Amino acid sequence: MYEIRALPWNGFTAVSTFSGCGGSSLGYRMAGFRMRWASEFIPAAQDTYRANAAPYTVLDTRDIRDVTAQDITTATGLAAGEIDLYDGSPPCAAFSLAGKREAGWGKPKPYSDTVQRVDDLFFEYARLLKDLQPRTFVAENVAGLVKGAAKGYFVQILAALKACGYRVEARVLDASRLGVPQTRTRLIFVGVREDLATAPAFPRPLPYHYTIRDAFPDASDPRADDETHTDPETGKSITIRPYAIGREWDTLQPGAKSTRYQSLARPSIDKPYPAILQRAGGISVASPTHWHEPRKLTLSELRHIGGFPPDFALTGTYEQRWERIGRAVPPLMMSHIAATIRDRILTPLRAQGAI
Repeated sequence: MYEIRALPWNGFTAVSTFSGCGGSSLGYRMAGFRMRWASEFIPAAQDTYRANAAPYTVLDTRDIRDVTAQDITTATGLAAGEIDLYDGSPPCAAFSLAGKREAGWGKPKPYSDTVQRVDDLFFEYARLLKDLQPRTFVAENVAGLVKGAAKGYFVQILAALKACGYRVEARVLDASRLGVPQTRTRLIFVGVREDLATAPAFPRPLPYHYTIRDAFPDASDPRADDETHTDPETGKSITIRPYAIGREWDTLQPGAKSTRYQSLARPSIDKPYPAILQRAGGISVASPTHWHEPRKLTLSELRHIGGFPPDFALTGTYEQRWERIGRAVPPLMMSHIAATIRDRILTPLRAQGAI
């Protein structure tokens, strides 16, 4: 984190909605952006965001439905049209292939520490986009938004974003092709304001997958003989062989998924870590597991797999800390997206005198 704080400002400013613990914000900071304002409604996520935020970032803790564009321009001192990049990750559980999908659309449902309707929040993002008129925007969601019945929502969302006066493109990107040792596919919308006459741009995938072995050079160490593992960060003892789940883990080959426990998989060290699944209130009981030991990952291991710095501060209960990383957009992934927008859109526009 001290290295990120020491990075020079690239001259561009950003604001963020649905900011979570700050995964996306951290990615923009890695690319030299200044995150001037952020919005997060969940108290536990707010605490973690504050613990890592830059001193110049204003954190708005209200429901996004109560936020106006004028609130943002007043807080940042930037007029409508002057913000370089507008970011947002509206809650996506309603569209995830791991959830109930359309059975829960239009209904309040558990989300983190709250109960709320979440499938309409992308349109709140669009409402602020229309009034703020930033030069560019990035919106993120699950890849499931473009699959099955959810395609109807995708079409509506894409139309709403374009109607705000933007050239918009959307692509599914894999975090493991952008420096993160985890298979995590996300749908990324990139928009550029029409008057700037520039096309959206996306990062080129790296020519390799970042695997567990790449991330942990000692990943091939044999399985520990001890019955418990002590988390070096929290001092909490983790049972290595948790009864049924541990016995099920033993039956799996590296890289295989359990047919008995939906979220249980035994990672292969020569592949990216499987996508971390979430449930309301915390991490799934059976996931994620270590690659050589039938136990959950420690918080320090989870940070690394999530693409976070080792000293990124986590707050709240043990379960809430896990949830923050599991729900976050990997900062390393977002830093590639941010750097692409910086280098291929904003910097050329500034050189031309267009902004």
